[in-house]
Amino acid sequence: MNVKPLADRVLIEPAAAETKTVGGIIIPDTAKEKPLKGTIVAVGGGTKDEEMVLKVGDQVLYGKYAGTELELEGNKYLIMRQSDVVAILS
Repeated sequence: MNVKPLADRVLIEPAAAETKTVGGIIIPDTAKEKPLKGTIVAVGGGTKDEEMVLKVGDQVLYGKYAGTELELEGNKYLIMRQSDVVAILS
């Protein structure tokens, strides 16, 4: 399936949640913190007021509650506005 975000939206594949153990106790999936970084896999064309500065392949940081979660072909993604991305990692 090919997804093309509209306007100033981007499609992000979140980084995998880190698995931590505390004194031999394995933390279940439901208690893991959501990752706050990911990779952009698709971008929209921007708007007349806001140029698209993000591009496919950028590693980015985003807010904890930013975006809308969706699942495509068994993979989880976030779709959000470019303004919800707080930084590009280099």
